[in-house]
Amino acid sequence: MVNYLPGIHAGLGEIGVFLFLWLFVELLNPSKSRIKRAKIVAVLGTIFIFLSWFAGGYSYVNNYGTNVKPLIKAGPSPWAHSIFMESKEHIFLFLPFLSILVTSMIFAYGNKLETDKKARSAALILSMTIVIIALLMAGMGYLISTGARTALEAKIV
Repeated sequence: MVNYLPGIHAGLGEIGVFLFLWLFVELLNPSKSRIKRAKIVAVLGTIFIFLSWFAGGYSYVNNYGTNVKPLIKAGPSPWAHSIFMESKEHIFLFLPFLSILVTSMIFAYGNKLETDKKARSAALILSMTIVIIALLMAGMGYLISTGARTALEAKIV
């Protein structure tokens, strides 16, 4: 049976990435209207990061840990789990908290982001850090799913 939860997890995460990239663009040249949009985008980005986090956790507990992990570890690419999934499990924990932090900054500074270059720079760096980490998560997810596919092919052939 096909499990759609990993795709939902990845899709929610990708939406979150694009929202934080949008936030970054809004903050490059802030104005009152851009900061208003940035607040909305930051909240939505945080929501999508959390939804992805919960979908991934649910998928791990109910499918990956019991079915996919043993398959990968017994297959020709056990490093897909040992290196990338283990890394992903720990690095991903930062994303929800970074997203809350940057969202809080946007609301705390508000229109001051137009003039306060240090605060704006911090928010830009944090939002781009979220984008980079999330893109790394997507790449690691690809390598993990490749490890699962190679394990399946090795058992079928």
